[in-house]
Amino acid sequence: MTEQGVRWTAEQVLALTPDAASRKAGGKLGAAGPWSEAGSGEGTVWGLCKGSGGRPYQTVVDLAGAAGPAYKCSCPSRKFPCKHALGLLLLWAGGDGSVPASAEPPDWAEQWLAGRRERAESKEPRREGSSGSGAADPEAARRRAGRRAERVTAGATELEQRLADLLRGGLAAAEQAGYGLWDETAARMVDAQAPGLAARVRELGAIPASGAGWPARLLEECALLHLLDQGWLRRDRLPDALAATVRSRLGLPATADGAPVRDHWLVLAQYDTVDAKLTTRRMWLHGAASGRTRLLLSYGAAGRAPELSLPVGLALDAELSAYPGAGQSRSALGERFAPPAPAAFRPSGTTTAEAAARYGEALRDDPWLESVPVTLDRVIPVPDGDLWQLADADADSALPLTRTARSRPGLWRLVALSGGAPVKVFGECGHRGFTPLTAWPQDTGEPVPLC
Repeated sequence: MTEQGVRWTAEQVLALTPDAASRKAGGKLGAAGPWSEAGSGEGTVWGLCKGSGGRPYQTVVDLAGAAGPAYKCSCPSRKFPCKHALGLLLLWAGGDGSVPASAEPPDWAEQWLAGRRERAESKEPRREGSSGSGAADPEAARRRAGRRAERVTAGATELEQRLADLLRGGLAAAEQAGYGLWDETAARMVDAQAPGLAARVRELGAIPASGAGWPARLLEECALLHLLDQGWLRRDRLPDALAATVRSRLGLPATADGAPVRDHWLVLAQYDTVDAKLTTRRMWLHGAASGRTRLLLSYGAAGRAPELSLPVGLALDAELSAYPGAGQSRSALGERFAPPAPAAFRPSGTTTAEAAARYGEALRDDPWLESVPVTLDRVIPVPDGDLWQLADADADSALPLTRTARSRPGLWRLVALSGGAPVKVFGECGHRGFTPLTAWPQDTGEPVPLC
């Protein structure tokens, strides 16, 4: 359980916000005025928040949940966490006595917590692999996998023909066809149960409208798509690790079968990407003892935040198991031995030149890799005409920031944190440049999320 003396910082709380509006609204509720009967104990924070109606909103947060913080509020908001949960956590993080330590939560909070414990206990036997009538049929699973492989093979073969037709007719035809050509091809890949191919095909549709030099970029992406197709069609000739990478890039399911690695994992960054059907949360963790940087993914249906949430700057004593594939960073969260708690350690950093070289080396194992996780040490954000870059403070080298990074308010947070002085920055380094996700001042300050 969370010790009473361990409190999160305001930045760690705000890292949970689902959007900018929630961040602003939650900040307004982070004062004692609207709150009553607030308390905390055993990894839980609760309180009553005065709203526009006659009855206050009942808000409770479980900080010790196995999947990260969980929230319950009687308000009608569909956001998780809602502004009341954020305000309550900010009030608690302030440590001014407005949320005192209490022996027991009120009945309405205890009822919800008891329900969570019961559900967690009911899942435990399945997690331990107990036998039962619901056990999967290995032979049926093998037949399903075989049928899907046949569909994927048919889809990859069809895609190869479409790419050949495109190159035979000339790339100029892609600009005239618009998105229709790619949407229809992507739909065919969905029918073939190859979502990875479908996603890459959809991305091709935006390239002809992406400015000068688009034919070269389209040809490059078509070549990578062709390479992925051929990897699948000739998978029996590939090394096991590369074959696993091909299956992963096609979007085929896999199991995290790597040996569990127990460590104190520092949460380096957390951010969401949203499309019409799915919200994907990416969480980067760094092991204090192992020195490994690993990726956790969590998903939520459209309009709902993923369940797993790990605030930046906290560390958890847990086991991670790697997914198969050459050069893969993704892992699955296994047994957790304690709730997340603030941590004082930081990842070691490297230079911008070494970061670029690291990405180049990673491409040998995974040619479709968009970026690698990198911590840069002693870099300064500086303008470069209309662009921005991170320049080494002690060497004549720099990395350009990606278009995504330049469009985020986190860029100005980074510039303000630096003030012209070197900072440590964690982010993703790839062929489009560097996307900063978290930064630390050179002294012992707290990490600042940038996404």
